[in-house]
Amino acid sequence: MSGIVYDARRVKAYEGLMALGEYAGKKTEWLEELWKGFVFDEALMKEFMFYLDHHTFSDEDTCRGYGLTDLYVWQMDRYNLIRDIGKNTSVCNKEAMVLNAFMTMLQMKKDPDTYVRRLTTGEGMDQVL
Repeated sequence: MSGIVYDARRVKAYEGLMALGEYAGKKTEWLEELWKGFVFDEALMKEFMFYLDHHTFSDEDTCRGYGLTDLYVWQMDRYNLIRDIGKNTSVCNKEAMVLNAFMTMLQMKKDPDTYVRRLTTGEGMDQVL
């Protein structure tokens, strides 16, 4: 057993992702894709581990100036627009929105221009109202 390296934090992160995903109603395939992204993106893995410990984002990892908090708020705004209610209700699954924010960050890092456009279309979050 001398050649085996065991990273308990990653095991905890994987178990946390699966538990959070089950609660959020995410499919296993979707969660595995997100996990693969974490494995190849150390900064995003660190963000997720921080989230599991503190239930908030550290926002140390950014893409084009946007952090996970920005993406979470964007997810909430999209939910409200789709539901046409203007506020978050008890049926709004905030854990799913957290996971969506992580997935969006993963995708944004691959194609930042597309996601910056999506975030700033219309009255984007960068405009003073």
